[in-house]
Amino acid sequence: MLANESFGTLVTESGGGFTWSVNSGEYRLTPWTNDPVADRQTEILYLRDEETAQLWSITPDPAGRDATCQIRHGAGFSEWRQASRGIEQCMRVSVARDAPVKLVRLTLRNLGQRQRRITATYYAEWLLGALPGTARRHVHCRFDGDAQSILARNPWNSDFAGRTAFLTASIDAHGFTTDRQEFLGPAGDPARPAALRRWGLENCEAAAADACAAYQVHLDLAQGETRELLFVLGEAESEEEALDLARSWRSVERAVAAEQETEAYWDGLLGAVEVSTPDPAFDVMVNRWLLYQSMSSRILARTGFYQASGAIGFRDQLQDVLAFLHVEPQRARAHILDCAAHQFEEGDVLHWWHPPAERGVRTRCSDDLLWLPYAAANYVHATGDTSILAEEVRFLSAPPLADKERDRYAKFDAGGSAKPLIEHCERALERVELGSHMLPLIGAGDWNDGMDRVGDQGRGESVWLAWFASICAASLAHCERLIGRIPESRYWVERAATWRRNAEKTGWDGKWYRRAYDDEGKPLGSLENDECKIDSISQSWSVFAGSSSSRSRTALQAALRELVDEETGIARLLWPPFDKSLRDPGYIMAYPPGIRENGGQYSHAAAWLGLALARTGHGTQAHRIFECLDPIRHARDRHSADSYRTEPYALAADIGSVGACRGRGGWSWYTGAAAWTWRLAVEGILGLTLRGGRLHIAPSLPDDWDGYRATLRRNGATIRVKVIRVGEVHGRARPRLLVDGEPHDSDLITFPAAGTTLTVEARIGESAGASHRSEEAVAGGSGA
Repeated sequence: MLANESFGTLVTESGGGFTWSVNSGEYRLTPWTNDPVADRQTEILYLRDEETAQLWSITPDPAGRDATCQIRHGAGFSEWRQASRGIEQCMRVSVARDAPVKLVRLTLRNLGQRQRRITATYYAEWLLGALPGTARRHVHCRFDGDAQSILARNPWNSDFAGRTAFLTASIDAHGFTTDRQEFLGPAGDPARPAALRRWGLENCEAAAADACAAYQVHLDLAQGETRELLFVLGEAESEEEALDLARSWRSVERAVAAEQETEAYWDGLLGAVEVSTPDPAFDVMVNRWLLYQSMSSRILARTGFYQASGAIGFRDQLQDVLAFLHVEPQRARAHILDCAAHQFEEGDVLHWWHPPAERGVRTRCSDDLLWLPYAAANYVHATGDTSILAEEVRFLSAPPLADKERDRYAKFDAGGSAKPLIEHCERALERVELGSHMLPLIGAGDWNDGMDRVGDQGRGESVWLAWFASICAASLAHCERLIGRIPESRYWVERAATWRRNAEKTGWDGKWYRRAYDDEGKPLGSLENDECKIDSISQSWSVFAGSSSSRSRTALQAALRELVDEETGIARLLWPPFDKSLRDPGYIMAYPPGIRENGGQYSHAAAWLGLALARTGHGTQAHRIFECLDPIRHARDRHSADSYRTEPYALAADIGSVGACRGRGGWSWYTGAAAWTWRLAVEGILGLTLRGGRLHIAPSLPDDWDGYRATLRRNGATIRVKVIRVGEVHGRARPRLLVDGEPHDSDLITFPAAGTTLTVEARIGESAGASHRSEEAVAGGSGA
């Protein structure tokens, strides 16, 4: 996944993937195929030997599987290398940090004893829209000789009508075509394009359904010579801007500089928190891949191989940005305020919306709106920045959903008044309505929106939502108190306590907490159920809400016993899965048993279970849950990799639990579980959290770890942490601190001045008492 704030490309090991601009769902420059079997390439770099007429691609597909290819994915780049046909070849793909351009840098070295002439042709199948059936037939192309660029535009979609895409190169074109029929030929075989089995391209300018861009150049290579060539695929708001952009990027040197700039950005972002533990697989995921996945796929691109969404999910990205409070707190702040601007005057919110037109869907989902106070409180707790609570943001204004109206997709106007963020948070919580069991109504689904018919008649209730609402209310009370709103703080403290008591009273099933009650008042997640006897999230969030310690600990152990498949190494969301039940909880039953939410490992919930275990001092079990999530563990040997069938460096949103799909990963990259898994590792197990902009250390380590090291960097300052186990530890450890060799009485460590470094030694196992769990719960901060 290679992306900047408004432009990106998704590549696979097979080849060049697809590219988008502005919105990865609504404005795809080249088609997204979503076919993991065929993995059809819509952008291809071909090479041809002009002496022998041999044709091949550096990438395995569509014409490179006869040679060994080394494929390397890193932060901000992907690279394909092979040495074949007497030539060493490297294709490196990246996206510039500050411009909407995809850079495809080709390096060729002649390994032979004679001169070679190679033709390089870059082919892109234009889409310039969302769906081929509607977008492609409206594409218009032309070649600009002055800028040596193929231009394409599509006036069909009014949101993108004036925008123009382009393909150019660092060498003037020997030939080009924009006619897909001419290039591929009647057979349409990308492995043997008709145009590359003859001398040159026809310099054709075409339009409509068969529009493409094929840009061809010749390269002469003397004996031992190395040459570089750059292809650039980009897009701009107008044709004039596209031409200016194309002219300015026709430089290999500029591309190399852009690659270095991108590398420096990712090194800075991913180096803000670096850890070294006794578990190398843990370190690889924490130090690089989890945050890279979260930023590139979830926040910047909002796309993956299995879903090219482009939309901003209200609850989704609010959770994602909380993993960046250590790294980019300003991004979290801006996103929280942006989400507040997508809240209606009545307190409910858009479930998701599409930039740039901001069209979105208003629903009856019951949890979306509560993630606003949750995220705002987490931000304030971590940074100490209470000014965000006074920021005034306008509400959306529209008639509420009618009684028979399940949802509404539209472009909603910001016609409401502007109010401080704290009032936006209050309005969200004021929407919580209780049912007959005095639990919040589940509406059209809570976090598990697959349970969208549990409350179809308006009477279903959610135990999990009671825990979550109580956390949000307690968190909001903490924020109210910080800014001097004492009566409001007391009010929300009381609401939090009431919702928590209600969940204890009507949610407890004897051995664990129930999940919900349906419209008929029958429980889910109960011993009396044949299917979905237990659900993970009711157990983990009871801990975050500060539930009765004896019950919540019993519930966590029940979750481990009933939901963790030790043989496969997965932690299932619920068990047994829905299958033959006459009760209809919703579209969750459309998934086969053991797939995704229906009894598979849904990785969000597994991360929450691990965080709850870390919160209660079960470090060994928390680390075991991390291993259930860690793709490196699932691909540790050939047998495991053959079962897992998913990238060993990108977290999977789910892992199957039944039959042939048992242990098989699914929906990698585009999952918010990556951010939560990073938080499980750093905040939960290692215990590195922020409170008011200062560092707090309270590890929950596995029994076989003797400690760890960590380096935290922010604003030019560095804190180096060494945690040492010096004795037996019971529960979550509150260490004895030495800062620069001197005893440190406070729990909090202030970052030093820019350019300086603090060294912290945290000794656990000495008498230092328990960590302040109650403060965490009230603040809604670290851990959940």
